[in-house]
Order: sequence, then C-alpha cells, then structure tokens
Amino acid sequence: MASHRKPRPGGTTGAGIRTPALATAALTSMAMLSQTAEAAPRTDHAKPSLEEVEKKVDDLYRQAESATEKYNANKERTGKQRSRVDALREEVARRTDRLNKAREELGTFAAAQYRTGAAAPDTATFLLADSPQDYFDQSQLMNRLTSREKRAVDDYIGEQAATMKKRREAAESLRTLTDSQHDLQTAKTTVQQKLASARELLSRLTAQEKARLAAIEREKQQEAARKAAELAKRQAQQQSDSSSSSSSSSSSSSSSSSSSSSSSSSSGSGSAGSTASGAYDTKAEKAIAFARAQIGKPYVWGATGPDSYDCSGLTQAAWKAAGVSLPRTTYDQVDAGTTVSLANARPGDLIFFYDDISHVGVYIGNGMMIHAPKPGAYVREESVYYGGESIIHSVVRPG
Repeated sequence: MASHRKPRPGGTTGAGIRTPALATAALTSMAMLSQTAEAAPRTDHAKPSLEEVEKKVDDLYRQAESATEKYNANKERTGKQRSRVDALREEVARRTDRLNKAREELGTFAAAQYRTGAAAPDTATFLLADSPQDYFDQSQLMNRLTSREKRAVDDYIGEQAATMKKRREAAESLRTLTDSQHDLQTAKTTVQQKLASARELLSRLTAQEKARLAAIEREKQQEAARKAAELAKRQAQQQSDSSSSSSSSSSSSSSSSSSSSSSSSSSGSGSAGSTASGAYDTKAEKAIAFARAQIGKPYVWGATGPDSYDCSGLTQAAWKAAGVSLPRTTYDQVDAGTTVSLANARPGDLIFFYDDISHVGVYIGNGMMIHAPKPGAYVREESVYYGGESIIHSVVRPG
C-alpha cells in the first residue's frame, strides 16, 4: 500500500542532512586516528585519482559496516553462550553438592559394615570402584541392602551420571564460547582496520580535492532526491488508483440487492483490514518519531543508543519505542516481518541495502528514510536512493 502522508515540500535537502562539505570535514577531522592504509600500492607510484579515492573510501566504509553487522551477530551470540556457560556451571555446582551428600550417606553405610567386622564391606567396595555402576551390575549387592540403602545407591548413581553429563556440556559450551570470542575480536579488528584505511586515504586529499569531492557528493544527493520525488509520485498515484478502485467496488456492491449478505461480509473483512492497517500506522508513527529524535547523533559501530547508533541499532531502538521487538542485526531484521515492494512501502517499513543486507533504514514516506549512514556520519534523513537504485535489497514491514 502507498503512503498516506502528503508529499513533502520541494527541495533536495531533508531535515537533519549534513551538507557534503561538513560531512567530508567530519571524516577528515578523524585522520589523526588513522593507521596504515590497506589500499594496494600502485605499480607506477602515481597518486590515485579523486574518483579512485572516493570509490576506495566508499568500499572501505561499506566493508566496515558489513563487518560491524558480523560483530553485532558475534557479540549477541557470545552473550547468549556466556549465559549458558554460567548457568551450566551453577548447575554442575548444585549437582556436585548433591553427589557429595549422596556419597556421604553411602559412606555411613560403609562405616556401619566395617563396624560389624565384614572383611570386604560391599558398600565400601562400591564407593572405591572405578565404575560403581559396573560393580552394581556384576554383584548381588542390591539383594543384601536395606530399602534405605538401595535408595541411597540409586541416588548416588543418578547424581553421578547427571553431574558428569552437565560437566561435559559445560566444557563444550566453554569451548564454543572461546571460539565465538575469537570471532568477535576478529570482527572488531576488521572494522577498525577498514576505518583506519579510509581515514588515511581522506587525510591525503588536498583542499582542492576535498572541494571537488564535496561537489561530487552534492550531485549524488541531488540525483537521489530527484529519484525520491519520482517514487513519491508513483506511490501517490498508486494510492489514488487504489482508493478509486475501492470506491467503485463498494458502489457496485451496494447497488446489487441480490448480494446484500455478501456485501456485508466484504464490508466486515474490509473493516478488519482497515483496523490492522491503522494499528500498524500508529506503531509506525511512534517508531518514526523516535528515529527523528535521534537525528544528528553520530554513527558508532556496534552502538545501540542512546547517544550513538549503528544502522541496525537505530532501527531496533526505533521499533522498540513502538512496542515491537526486532532482532539485533540486519541479517535477522530482514526476516522479522512481511516483504513488500518499494512501490508499496509505507512509513515505518524497513529498507535494506546491498546484496549482503549490511545496511538498513526506517522509511518515512515520499522516498525518504532516516538512517545511521556510516562511520564518521550522523543519523539523518535522506533519500532511499542515496547510494543508487541498484543497492536497494528489499523492504520489510515489521510485524
């Protein structure tokens, strides 16, 4: 369904958008933090062109954002695994305590047998055996024990088996946690290296090159704004056509007296659909209001607010404000709702980008979205075509 919002006033700059010059300045101001660039050396030792630098920087930022989502996924998985390890350790401690108590009770029976003068107390032999269960299977011990002693033996064997099982589970979970922690550190290092390389490349630009780069960015923004306006027109036309079709269908239905019951049923179904649509719009308004309030806050990889965000951290927080729980990463958020076409996008829908689904923004209507763009930038309102039409992956309506 098309957006119900009225088209935005003319102009190519949305609320919260930083001018290209300022955005570039914000990036270059971080050059002191840079490390060795990853760009491959040119064989002719010539300085790369501005276009080559721009493409390399964009690629590095995209790679950094992709690595950020992998970092987010590893961090979430590591947290869950750490909780499991802690829970298993507590369970092992409780079972070990019960096992010790069961062993102590069997020990009292062994001591009693010893006091009677038995040469080889059965219970003592049982306790000293490498495998008490094997000893039990190979003897007639149970035939000579009282009911109380039998219960003690059963408790001991049961607790021993359960404790050993939990210890194995804890050991395996600990190994898995260690592997995940390694993956987490690898993802973190990758992000840092990509950002350092991008900063290094930008730090080499002259003032004239920075001005040219800002001009290129302005041209891209203007083209993106033009495409956003076209999308807004298509959505408005589609909404108008849909409304006309609905009105025509309703009029035809009411003029046919022979289908009154069917008309009543259809009206009820339409009412239910309208109610569901209204409920979604209400939640979407809250999500958008939250996202809009974050405009101007910096993109920080791995951040979920309240002072900074990465792309999926922002969308998760926005929909949480509307009472809807979204997964942490873009890879999971893309499956947390119903996929719709871009032409049918409604305010509040999530728009995903790139083949690896490494970026996401909140659609606000009229071809615009609010998103946390990339490192060095700020949460802002921008055309969904900010990087070109080809990078749009899908649109998902949370539900």
